[in-house]
Amino acid sequence: MLDQNIAHILVVDDDREIRDLLSRFLVKHGLRVSTARDGLEMMRVLDGAAIDLVVLDLMMPGEDGLSLCRRLRANTTLPVIMLTAMGEDTDRIVGLEMGADDYLAKPFNPRELLARIKAVLRRVQSLPTNSPKGDLAKFDGWTLDLGSRRLTSMEGEEIELSTGEYDLLLAFATHPRRVLSRDQLLDLARGRTAAPFDRSIDIQVMRLRRKIEIDPKEPRLIKTVRGGGYMFAAEVTS
Repeated sequence: MLDQNIAHILVVDDDREIRDLLSRFLVKHGLRVSTARDGLEMMRVLDGAAIDLVVLDLMMPGEDGLSLCRRLRANTTLPVIMLTAMGEDTDRIVGLEMGADDYLAKPFNPRELLARIKAVLRRVQSLPTNSPKGDLAKFDGWTLDLGSRRLTSMEGEEIELSTGEYDLLLAFATHPRRVLSRDQLLDLARGRTAAPFDRSIDIQVMRLRRKIEIDPKEPRLIKTVRGGGYMFAAEVTS
Protein backbone atom coordinates (compact mmCIF):
# COMPACT_ATOMS: atom_id res chain seq x y z
CA MET A 1 0.00 0.00 0.00
CA LEU A 2 1.35 3.43 -1.00
CA ASP A 3 2.36 5.67 1.89
CA GLN A 4 0.65 9.01 1.25
CA ASN A 5 3.09 10.72 3.62
CA ILE A 6 5.98 10.16 1.21
CA ALA A 7 6.82 13.39 -0.62
CA HIS A 8 5.79 13.37 -4.28
CA ILE A 9 8.27 15.04 -6.64
CA LEU A 10 7.55 16.05 -10.24
CA VAL A 11 10.61 16.11 -12.52
CA VAL A 12 10.06 18.18 -15.68
CA ASP A 13 12.82 17.78 -18.28
CA ASP A 14 12.77 17.11 -22.01
CA ASP A 15 15.79 14.77 -21.69
CA ARG A 16 14.43 11.26 -21.13
CA GLU A 17 17.76 9.99 -19.79
CA ILE A 18 17.81 12.68 -17.09
CA ARG A 19 14.16 12.02 -16.20
CA ASP A 20 14.80 8.28 -15.85
CA LEU A 21 18.04 8.77 -13.91
CA LEU A 22 16.51 11.20 -11.42
CA SER A 23 13.36 9.13 -11.06
CA ARG A 24 15.31 5.98 -10.16
CA PHE A 25 17.64 7.85 -7.81
CA LEU A 26 14.92 9.74 -5.93
CA VAL A 27 12.71 6.67 -5.60
CA LYS A 28 15.71 4.76 -4.25
CA HIS A 29 16.01 7.43 -1.57
CA GLY A 30 12.42 7.22 -0.40
CA LEU A 31 10.52 9.70 -2.57
CA ARG A 32 7.63 9.25 -4.96
CA VAL A 33 8.36 10.60 -8.44
CA SER A 34 6.33 11.55 -11.48
CA THR A 35 7.94 12.87 -14.66
CA ALA A 36 6.95 15.15 -17.54
CA ARG A 37 8.78 16.02 -20.73
CA ASP A 38 7.15 19.44 -21.28
CA GLY A 39 4.71 21.95 -19.90
CA LEU A 40 1.66 20.15 -21.26
CA GLU A 41 2.57 16.93 -19.47
CA MET A 42 3.47 18.91 -16.36
CA MET A 43 -0.02 20.42 -16.16
CA ARG A 44 -1.63 17.02 -16.71
CA VAL A 45 0.34 15.56 -13.81
CA LEU A 46 -0.49 18.52 -11.57
CA ASP A 47 -4.18 18.18 -12.40
CA GLY A 48 -4.21 14.50 -11.48
CA ALA A 49 -1.85 14.18 -8.51
CA ALA A 50 -0.89 15.93 -5.28
CA ILE A 51 2.65 17.13 -5.95
CA ASP A 52 4.89 18.45 -3.15
CA LEU A 53 7.74 19.92 -5.21
CA VAL A 54 8.65 20.48 -8.87
CA VAL A 55 12.15 20.02 -10.30
CA LEU A 56 11.99 22.11 -13.46
CA ASP A 57 14.52 22.29 -16.30
CA LEU A 58 15.05 25.80 -17.64
CA MET A 59 15.97 24.98 -21.24
CA MET A 60 13.23 23.02 -22.97
CA PRO A 61 11.74 23.16 -26.46
CA GLY A 62 8.40 24.92 -26.70
CA GLU A 63 7.45 26.62 -23.45
CA ASP A 64 10.64 26.97 -21.43
CA GLY A 65 11.19 26.62 -17.71
CA LEU A 66 10.98 30.35 -16.99
CA SER A 67 7.53 30.57 -18.56
CA LEU A 68 6.38 27.42 -16.75
CA CYS A 69 7.70 28.74 -13.44
CA ARG A 70 5.77 31.97 -14.03
CA ARG A 71 2.60 29.93 -14.66
CA LEU A 72 3.13 27.93 -11.47
CA ARG A 73 3.68 31.07 -9.43
CA ALA A 74 0.50 32.64 -10.81
CA ASN A 75 -1.60 29.75 -9.54
CA THR A 76 0.20 28.04 -6.66
CA THR A 77 2.88 28.30 -3.98
CA LEU A 78 4.25 24.88 -4.93
CA PRO A 79 8.04 24.82 -4.32
CA VAL A 80 10.18 24.86 -7.47
CA ILE A 81 13.84 23.91 -7.89
CA MET A 82 15.14 25.01 -11.27
CA LEU A 83 17.84 23.22 -13.25
CA THR A 84 20.02 25.57 -15.30
CA ALA A 85 22.97 25.28 -17.67
CA MET A 86 26.36 25.81 -16.06
CA GLY A 87 27.43 29.45 -16.21
CA GLU A 88 24.08 30.91 -17.26
CA ASP A 89 23.99 33.47 -14.46
CA THR A 90 21.37 35.66 -16.15
CA ASP A 91 18.96 32.77 -16.50
CA ARG A 92 19.42 31.86 -12.84
CA ILE A 93 18.70 35.44 -11.77
CA VAL A 94 15.56 35.56 -13.92
CA GLY A 95 14.51 32.14 -12.62
CA LEU A 96 14.74 33.34 -9.02
CA GLU A 97 12.86 36.49 -9.99
CA MET A 98 10.11 34.29 -11.43
CA GLY A 99 9.77 32.67 -8.00
CA ALA A 100 11.95 29.56 -8.06
CA ASP A 101 12.88 28.51 -4.52
CA ASP A 102 16.33 27.19 -5.43
CA TYR A 103 18.45 26.35 -8.47
CA LEU A 104 21.06 23.81 -9.44
CA ALA A 105 23.47 24.11 -12.34
CA LYS A 106 23.96 21.23 -14.77
CA PRO A 107 25.86 18.97 -14.67
CA PHE A 108 25.12 18.16 -11.05
CA ASN A 109 25.44 15.30 -8.61
CA PRO A 110 22.01 13.74 -7.93
CA ARG A 111 22.90 13.66 -4.23
CA GLU A 112 23.16 17.45 -4.24
CA LEU A 113 19.72 17.71 -5.84
CA LEU A 114 18.36 15.32 -3.19
CA ALA A 115 19.84 17.54 -0.45
CA ARG A 116 18.23 20.64 -2.00
CA ILE A 117 14.86 18.87 -2.29
CA LYS A 118 14.97 17.76 1.36
CA ALA A 119 15.95 21.25 2.52
CA VAL A 120 13.03 22.90 0.69
CA LEU A 121 10.59 20.22 1.86
CA ARG A 122 11.75 20.65 5.45
CA ARG A 123 10.98 24.36 5.30
CA VAL A 124 7.53 23.70 3.87
CA GLN A 125 6.63 20.74 6.07
CA SER A 126 7.84 22.40 9.28
CA LEU A 127 4.89 24.77 9.02
CA PRO A 128 1.87 23.61 11.05
CA THR A 129 -1.25 22.82 9.02
CA ASN A 130 -3.44 24.89 11.34
CA SER A 131 -2.40 28.18 12.83
CA PRO A 132 -2.70 28.21 16.63
CA LYS A 133 -4.39 31.20 18.22
CA GLY A 134 -2.04 34.16 18.35
CA ASP A 135 0.37 32.62 15.81
CA LEU A 136 0.42 35.77 13.73
CA ALA A 137 2.96 38.44 12.86
CA LYS A 138 1.44 41.88 12.25
CA PHE A 139 3.35 44.81 10.81
CA ASP A 140 2.44 48.06 9.05
CA GLY A 141 -1.10 46.88 8.32
CA TRP A 142 0.00 43.47 7.08
CA THR A 143 -0.80 40.16 8.78
CA LEU A 144 1.39 37.09 8.28
CA ASP A 145 -0.27 33.85 9.39
CA LEU A 146 2.57 31.61 10.54
CA GLY A 147 0.44 28.48 10.28
CA SER A 148 -1.22 28.81 6.89
CA ARG A 149 1.61 30.91 5.38
CA ARG A 150 -0.91 33.53 4.27
CA LEU A 151 -0.06 37.20 3.97
CA THR A 152 -3.00 39.60 3.98
CA SER A 153 -3.16 43.36 3.66
CA MET A 154 -5.10 45.79 5.82
CA GLU A 155 -7.92 45.57 3.27
CA GLY A 156 -8.02 41.78 3.59
CA GLU A 157 -6.39 41.07 0.23
CA GLU A 158 -4.35 37.87 0.27
CA ILE A 159 -0.89 38.08 -1.31
CA GLU A 160 0.62 34.92 -2.75
CA LEU A 161 4.10 34.09 -1.44
CA SER A 162 6.48 31.51 -2.82
CA THR A 163 8.23 29.24 -0.31
CA GLY A 164 11.38 31.34 -0.56
CA GLU A 165 9.50 34.61 -0.10
CA TYR A 166 7.64 33.29 2.92
CA ASP A 167 10.84 31.98 4.54
CA LEU A 168 12.59 35.30 4.03
CA LEU A 169 9.65 37.35 5.33
CA LEU A 170 9.41 35.06 8.35
CA ALA A 171 13.14 35.58 9.02
CA PHE A 172 12.62 39.35 8.93
CA ALA A 173 9.43 39.28 11.01
CA THR A 174 11.06 37.20 13.74
CA HIS A 175 14.16 39.44 13.82
CA PRO A 176 12.72 42.96 13.46
CA ARG A 177 14.89 46.06 13.71
CA ARG A 178 18.08 44.03 13.59
CA VAL A 179 20.68 44.25 10.84
CA LEU A 180 20.93 40.82 9.22
CA SER A 181 23.79 40.03 6.86
CA ARG A 182 23.15 38.09 3.66
CA ASP A 183 24.85 35.06 5.22
CA GLN A 184 22.57 35.26 8.26
CA LEU A 185 19.51 35.53 6.03
CA LEU A 186 20.69 32.55 3.98
CA ASP A 187 21.03 30.52 7.15
CA LEU A 188 17.65 31.64 8.53
CA ALA A 189 15.64 31.41 5.33
CA ARG A 190 17.29 28.80 3.16
CA GLY A 191 18.90 26.26 5.47
CA ARG A 192 22.22 26.42 3.59
CA THR A 193 22.71 22.82 2.50
CA ALA A 194 25.17 23.83 -0.20
CA ALA A 195 26.91 26.96 -1.46
CA PRO A 196 24.02 29.22 -2.48
CA PHE A 197 23.79 31.61 -5.41
CA ASP A 198 25.18 34.80 -3.99
CA ARG A 199 22.40 37.04 -5.33
CA SER A 200 19.46 34.88 -4.28
CA ILE A 201 18.72 36.87 -1.11
CA ASP A 202 18.91 40.17 -3.00
CA ILE A 203 16.43 38.86 -5.56
CA GLN A 204 14.02 37.58 -2.91
CA VAL A 205 14.25 40.94 -1.11
CA MET A 206 13.40 42.68 -4.38
CA ARG A 207 10.38 40.40 -4.88
CA LEU A 208 9.17 40.99 -1.30
CA ARG A 209 9.51 44.74 -1.67
CA ARG A 210 7.31 44.64 -4.75
CA LYS A 211 4.61 42.94 -2.70
CA ILE A 212 4.69 44.78 0.65
CA GLU A 213 6.23 48.21 0.03
CA ILE A 214 4.19 51.23 -1.07
CA ASP A 215 7.15 52.25 -3.24
CA PRO A 216 9.66 49.39 -3.77
CA LYS A 217 12.23 51.91 -5.01
CA GLU A 218 12.02 53.81 -1.70
CA PRO A 219 11.49 50.96 0.79
CA ARG A 220 10.30 51.77 4.31
CA LEU A 221 9.99 48.23 5.66
CA ILE A 222 13.00 46.32 4.31
CA LYS A 223 15.94 48.70 4.58
CA THR A 224 19.27 48.14 2.88
CA VAL A 225 22.19 48.63 5.26
CA ARG A 226 25.28 49.46 3.26
CA GLY A 227 28.01 46.96 4.00
CA GLY A 228 25.76 45.18 6.48
CA GLY A 229 22.84 43.53 4.74
CA TYR A 230 19.18 44.29 5.44
CA MET A 231 17.00 45.42 8.34
CA PHE A 232 13.26 44.94 8.80
CA ALA A 233 12.31 48.37 10.11
CA ALA A 234 8.67 47.70 10.96
CA GLU A 235 7.35 47.04 14.46
CA VAL A 236 6.08 43.47 14.63
CA THR A 237 3.26 42.40 16.97
CA SER A 238 1.31 39.17 17.39
